[in-house]
Amino acid sequence: MTGKRTLVTGGAGFIGSHLVDCLLEKGHSVTVLDNFSSGRPQNLAHLKGRPGFSFARADVSDLRAINKYFRGVDWVFHLAALADIVPSITDPEAYYRSNVAGTFSVLEASRRAGVKRFIYAASSSCYGLPDKFPTPETSPVKTEYPYALTKYLGECCALHWAKVYKLPVVSLRLFNVYGPRSRTSGAYGAVFGVFLAQKLAGKPFTVVGDGRQTRDFTYVGDVVRAFIAAAESSLAGEILNVGSGNTYSVNRLTGLLGGEKVCIPKRPGEPDRTFADISRIQRLLGWKPEVSFERGVRILLDNINYWRAAPVWTPGTIKHATKEWFACLSK
Repeated sequence: MTGKRTLVTGGAGFIGSHLVDCLLEKGHSVTVLDNFSSGRPQNLAHLKGRPGFSFARADVSDLRAINKYFRGVDWVFHLAALADIVPSITDPEAYYRSNVAGTFSVLEASRRAGVKRFIYAASSSCYGLPDKFPTPETSPVKTEYPYALTKYLGECCALHWAKVYKLPVVSLRLFNVYGPRSRTSGAYGAVFGVFLAQKLAGKPFTVVGDGRQTRDFTYVGDVVRAFIAAAESSLAGEILNVGSGNTYSVNRLTGLLGGEKVCIPKRPGEPDRTFADISRIQRLLGWKPEVSFERGVRILLDNINYWRAAPVWTPGTIKHATKEWFACLSK
């Protein structure tokens, strides 16, 4: 297959950097746009001088500045976004600028350049506290906090551009992605980064509630394959869940990681369970997850030194960081 000219926004981030690696391995050229608000230079350091790879430090919300990078591009993967719940409550303006205005700019640059495929990284947080498990794409949208809202508004923009401008958009709603290079900051969201830093420091895992809540932990390599399958398809204007096909308790995770744990208060607006219905993506793309939860955790433990410089959260620092979250959502 002839290699495509691809562009990955947020390509220095956790999922984005793995996607960049895979695209290059498949013979595509890749341009990464990232301003390092969430991504890390070290995630791309191994690609320095690699043929077919280029990097530009840029803020995706600045349409005038990023326009030039889209010329001649075939596929755009839009992953640039601010993540984490707590900071989105304390600074909603930054989240709106990054996740909504930023998505608008990337859509417009893509439309003007005539890109052939646009894949949007959406969030399963749009389902809020769902009533149905596994949760299908037809479930009601019930955003609980600004991060979820801004990611959903970005998805609405992407699908609107698909409808009005015929931009070939596929939106992938991601469930609890984990793997090497997962984020090292945030008292919420980056549970693997939090736990692995705590393990390295010999500290107990800070388990929310009783740890029986479950999450659809999906390995990053499987997620990357979903992005590429969506780009290689002819689908347009579609929303697809990307999950593991199962759901796992936090207690099971800590058991696999091995170590002591300490329980902290349950958080408002946080679901007891996430579990994706992935029948639609299986049917339309022929995609299915391949990496078991046990294997994925083993891979993380083999790469644990990545988190050696990560902040080590404690019950006290988490309580301080989430104080405003509790104040806003404990109604």
